[in-house]
Amino acid sequence: MTAFCKQSVLWTSGNEDYHTYRIPALIVTPAGTVLAFCEGRRNSSSDTGDIDMLVKRSTDGGRSWSNHEMVWTDGENTCGNPCAVVDRETGDIWLLMTHNLGTDREAQIIDQTSEGARTVWVVVSKDDGRSWSTPYEITSTTKRPDWTWFATGPGNGIQLASGRLLIPCDHIEADTNRYYSHVIYSDDHGQSWQLGGSTLKDFVNECCIAELENGDVLLNMRNYAPEKRTRQIAMSTDGGLTWSEQWHDDVLIEPICQASLISIPGAKNHLLFSNPASRDSRTNMTIRHSTDGGRTWAFSRTLHPGFSEYSSLVVLPDHTIGCLYEYGKKNRNEHLMLTRFDTDWIKDGR
Repeated sequence: MTAFCKQSVLWTSGNEDYHTYRIPALIVTPAGTVLAFCEGRRNSSSDTGDIDMLVKRSTDGGRSWSNHEMVWTDGENTCGNPCAVVDRETGDIWLLMTHNLGTDREAQIIDQTSEGARTVWVVVSKDDGRSWSTPYEITSTTKRPDWTWFATGPGNGIQLASGRLLIPCDHIEADTNRYYSHVIYSDDHGQSWQLGGSTLKDFVNECCIAELENGDVLLNMRNYAPEKRTRQIAMSTDGGLTWSEQWHDDVLIEPICQASLISIPGAKNHLLFSNPASRDSRTNMTIRHSTDGGRTWAFSRTLHPGFSEYSSLVVLPDHTIGCLYEYGKKNRNEHLMLTRFDTDWIKDGR
């Protein structure tokens, strides 16, 4: 079989009344529809301000796409951090997000001088992503009172073999400004959401998760520890209720940035990972393939050597891979680019 790789632009910053498109998330529905989410930043590239949640649909495996539709807008406020998960038993598609006043900046929320708070919200689609419920708040069951900052994902959650829906998140503790990764979960098909386990040590935040063949859950985290510019890892043997001590994966270098991690269905302990693979700058978007549950990364290949930041991976209906990532030649946020490829293409890069 010939290795396969094709690229297409899903969003271009400056088009359709939005200054910048950022923060991608990809999911495939039980019907085989591919959903791509992102933040539409109305007036600037800033993480705060007037930000809407947008979605596009593809019914042909990512080859062509609808115009974007609005999932959530709240005037000039911030609706962001998409993290999507599909319930295989019900077919429902859940999208977890966060919200804050558009006038409140992250630093103000962290030092508790903001007018409002960072809150946690969810919507659901029961018709294959064509329409979405009214957003409703779940902050009271998913965020502790002594946390200031909170972020869902961004990217994708997973459904464990047990049926549990699991969403990677991060938070900052009040006063100490210590930042941790954690998860939230639902054991009742998204009807309620609860707070799961937090990492034992700080200096980590945005994270991604994958379930291994034996049921363990791997947590892969953006790292701020000054001694190494590599991803931090932890494991859970109880579905995300508690986490092991953390360690660094010395292969997974990073410039302090979000990343994406997924398992390949039907391939025992095969994982895919994407991030800007550089210690110094947000460049060199790279795909890595592990065949042993993330212990080693046998294959890797660069998608784009230039400017790149956040990414989201998914296994497409035809069993190829999709990676939606922030791409640019002049800056990091010119486009949200979708690259479709197969594992042979990665292996060809060795």
